Formats: sequence, C-alpha cells, structure tokens
Amino acid sequence: MSPADKPVRVGMLGCGVVGSQVARLLLEDTAELSTRAGVKIELTRIAVRSIKDYPGLDPALFTTDPFSIVNDPEIDLIVEVMGGIEPARELAMTAINNRKSIVTANKALLASHGADLFTAAYAKGEDIYYEASVAGAIPIIRPLRDSLAGDFVTRLMGIVNGTTNYILTKMHEDNREFADVLKEAQALGYAEADPTADIEGFDAAAKAAILSGLAFHTRVTVDDVYREGISKITLEDVAIAKSMDHVIKLLAIAELTPADEISVRVHPVMIDKSHPLASVRDAFNAVFIEAESAGPLMFYGRGAGGQPTASAILGDIVAVSRHIALNSIGQRETDYADRDIAPIETTKTKFLIRLEVEDKSGVLAAIAKVFADQGVSIQTVDQNGRNDDAELIIVTHRATEGELKATVEALKKMSMVTKISSVIRVEGAIS
Repeated sequence: MSPADKPVRVGMLGCGVVGSQVARLLLEDTAELSTRAGVKIELTRIAVRSIKDYPGLDPALFTTDPFSIVNDPEIDLIVEVMGGIEPARELAMTAINNRKSIVTANKALLASHGADLFTAAYAKGEDIYYEASVAGAIPIIRPLRDSLAGDFVTRLMGIVNGTTNYILTKMHEDNREFADVLKEAQALGYAEADPTADIEGFDAAAKAAILSGLAFHTRVTVDDVYREGISKITLEDVAIAKSMDHVIKLLAIAELTPADEISVRVHPVMIDKSHPLASVRDAFNAVFIEAESAGPLMFYGRGAGGQPTASAILGDIVAVSRHIALNSIGQRETDYADRDIAPIETTKTKFLIRLEVEDKSGVLAAIAKVFADQGVSIQTVDQNGRNDDAELIIVTHRATEGELKATVEALKKMSMVTKISSVIRVEGAIS
C-alpha cells in the first residue's frame, strides 16, 4: 500500500466551540477535503473532559482519556483545540514522541513552549501547524513562514484581539464609556466573564510573541512582550484622538531596531485615520506587515469564532495530511537570527501626554523645560481651560520610552501639575 492509499487518521483533543465545528466540518466535508489533500482523512477519536451529547457527532467517537489518543499507534495527526498550557503541552509532546504531527490553535501553549515543541517535532520528522493560533481565519502564519521566506520583514503591527477592537470601535462611534461597552461585549459573547486576558492585553501578547518569532527568526516568548491593556482608555482620550484625525487601537507591534534587536510590545496606540489599520472595526482583526521588497501588506478578516477558526484548522489538516501521504514535512520555523529583545526603555515612538496644570503664567515654559531636560522634543501643544486649571495636550516627536518615563516622573513632582490624565503612544500614516 502506497502512503497515499493509507488514510490519515485524525485524533482530536477538545470539542468546545471551535473543536465541535472542526469535527462537524471534517465529517461533513470528508470527501472534498480528502480530494484536496490527495489522501483520505478520517476522524477517529475525540477526547473531552466529560461525555455529553454533541449534536451531529457520533457518541462512539468520544473518550475522556486524551492519552489513549496520543498513544494510539493507528492515529497519525493530533488536532489540539483544548486550550491552556497543561495538559496540552504534555499531550502534544507525547504525540510528537510517538511520531504524530500536530495541528493546534493554542496560542498560549505556543507563546510559552513553542520552541521546545518545534525542536522535538523536527527531530522526529513531524509537522506542527498552527494557523488558527493567531487571528482566526486570517492566513498570516503561512505567509510569514512561507510566502515571505525570500524577503526581510522590518515591522509588523496587528489588531489581533477582537474583544478590545469591538470595545474601542463602540467608544469611538457611539461615544460610550468603556465599562458600558464591555458589558455589551460580554452579553454578545465577544468577551469572557473574566475579560482580563483580552482587555489587559495578555491574549494579544501571546499572539505578538508568535508573530514576531516567525517574522524575525528568533525565539520569542510571551514573557518577552511588553504589555498594556485598554482599561484606562477614556472617552476624553477618544475625543482627543478624533480631533487629531486619529483613532485608538490596541496594537501588537514588532519591529527591528537600529541595533538589530527586536522591539515587541502590545499597548493602545493613537493611529492616523489614513492608516489601513484605522479602518478595522468591531471584532475584526488585521495584521499589517512592512517588508523590504514586498513593501506594505495587510491581512484582514474575522479573528475569532467557531467557524472562522475552524476554517484555519481545516486548512492545516489538509496541508499536514498531504505531507503525511507524501512522507514529507512542511517548512520549518527558524531561529537562526537569534536576535536580542530590545528593552522597552529603548523603544522609540511619539507620545501624547494629557495633563492638568494650574492656569497661570509661566507654567507652559516650566513644563517645556522639563521635556527639554529629558531630551524629549515637543511637536505640538494644545491648551483648554478647565475651571481653575488648564488642560495641556502635548504631542512629542519620537523619543524613547525611557526618556518619556523620566519626563512623566519629573512632571509628577511639579506642584503646578495637578494631574497626568493619560500617556498614549502615537503612530502616523504609512511612510
């Protein structure tokens, strides 16, 4: 029997919102997917925490013992959609050691232990495919790994969390407070009961680690990613962004520095409305890439949900099944560059600082001196009256995070500064 005559047997770990869609579509579209893969694909087992009724799925498929799947010599491909780090890591490593390829949507696992899993897989001659781990249905992993393999990525910026983008969209378009929109997002299923992972940037940071590692051929973990969330963004911040023809987005940013280090971070950004990312609304995701030869590229689509994520997983299943049938493996991730991660203090960008000061003569000159003393050049200053105080809105030229932090600390010590309301990074149009 030739490899293409032997079916690829698939075992699944997990059957939640995404997993159930994958299982259903894999069974419904077996003939079409098998034709595309060039080999018959068979879903044989699904591991779940507890067996219950899964509409459209045969109860005989299910087991509560995931190790029986990863240790089954008849299973060729493991689809991991259980989430979390453990026991997913142990199960994936066991599967690899048993000569099984992996398809996963698990960003947390990859952002923490991806390098170890890739090393183990390649030592065994097995694939790990993970298109669904970042930005749902949007094809971004394979373009970075394969399509741009002959180019040099210099920067990427992404809206990679639908919950925060939905909240910020409603704050801009409907003038609604953060807490109000968050409750709506939870009611609609866009946000979890505990939304911390989304609104404080943990989810986006895991995705930033995965993307930056691929783009810059370096091991990057979630611990390397500087992170801020959107919970402190106010309607006043939104109004100022609008007045500047900007919008506020939570961006994952990774770029090469002049020192050939990688700056990788997640934080709110005021971005010029002319930039393609500024038009990404609601729960949609997008990733904007700058490459030396290809120039600017943007990938846009649904970043979460059962069907969009299942689409990416099924694409990986077809790709890996082809490799199994041909006794080959796909493109490997590389970390040959082994670049250092730049300390956040050295990262350069523009900043907007909103502060309240005493409304009297000499204040502006004194504040300008504080900026100058720290080496931060002011680009614009706007002043608004506010009872006995005045509000200053200062936009800087590019400065390092360290210089800006020192400036803010010095401002806090000034008696004439009554409040520093916000500090937000600023991005311009496409260069």
